[in-house]
Amino acid sequence: QIRLVESGGGLVQAGGSLRLSCTASGRAFSNYTMGWFRQAPGKEREFVAGISWSGQSTFYATSAKGRFTISRDNAKNEMYLQMNSLKPDDTAVYSCAAESVGRPADTYLVADGDYDFWGQGTRVTVSS
Repeated sequence: QIRLVESGGGLVQAGGSLRLSCTASGRAFSNYTMGWFRQAPGKEREFVAGISWSGQSTFYATSAKGRFTISRDNAKNEMYLQMNSLKPDDTAVYSCAAESVGRPADTYLVADGDYDFWGQGTRVTVSS
């Protein structure tokens, strides 16, 4: 079992940056494959970025590639999403997710159905 809490959201102007954090409590955070998802008002939840449990493999949605960076610090039980060059279209509630099935060290996951645990989300609003 793992509990996830996101932080770092807020209001930012277009072109600005934010760094989201996902703090995990529970056992063996380093065993979990992790990801970031977002849900904009009136839209379905969508994948943003994924990272393997080792941190050695990452994958980004096209909308995030080149602007966002996912990372993790297993010693601190934390995962991060550095978001640069933010756009109004990035406005959404951002949630972190974890999957506990043992995976190879280079495996990331992109489907929300693959994840077992979710945080409550942190709101990001980008003004134009």
